[in-house]
Amino acid sequence: MEFEQQQTWKTRLKSYLKECWRVLRITKKPSAEEFKVIVKVSGIGMAVIGLIGFLINMMKQLLF
Repeated sequence: MEFEQQQTWKTRLKSYLKECWRVLRITKKPSAEEFKVIVKVSGIGMAVIGLIGFLINMMKQLLF
């Protein structure tokens, strides 16, 4: 039983590493324009989430 579990663990790890390698092979470096867009969208997303958190905290402070 223990040997089968160890084999399953090793098989799952090998499969995971194989999948990671496949993904890394098909990815490409983004162009400068793509990178700028990604940075802008990420920054806007973080600002929106931060603003929502700030507003919730302010409402909590005012109500309680």
